[in-house]
Amino acid sequence: MVTLKMLKPYYIKAEKNFVRIILAYQYFSVMMNNKVFQFIPVESNEIRVNRRTEKIENIDAVFAFQNGKEIVNVPMVKLITLPEFLEQIEKIAKPYYFSTQDGSDLNDKETIDSFMKELERKNILRLIDKALDERDETRFIELTDVLASMDKEQENSP
Repeated sequence: MVTLKMLKPYYIKAEKNFVRIILAYQYFSVMMNNKVFQFIPVESNEIRVNRRTEKIENIDAVFAFQNGKEIVNVPMVKLITLPEFLEQIEKIAKPYYFSTQDGSDLNDKETIDSFMKELERKNILRLIDKALDERDETRFIELTDVLASMDKEQENSP
């Protein structure tokens, strides 16, 4: 039996019709037979969600997971049977859908600006994580300064 342990996107790319959730090593893991298997980008490395229908499009994708020397392949069709997997995908992709719950359209400039700022912030946070992983103190300081200035700018805006 497969259960989701963790699912965080490495980065998210919103295209015209799709939201591409790109996955990386330490951001996606599952539990099988009481063992944690970490995602490895051997076969598929993304989840593609249609922005209009809000459905996963690449259901033929197969994801590879590794625990030590043991590698297992889990097809998307198996993952989409897991409620926690679908909940995470919905939570990740929802801001990029064409229509929001209140029925308003994402063409509103203010809403787009807000989404862009949030995406920029998430990307800075991921780059900070990467700098920490690589123990790059200079890059870490630069990025935290950028993040601090973004936060300060947001506080000062109406």
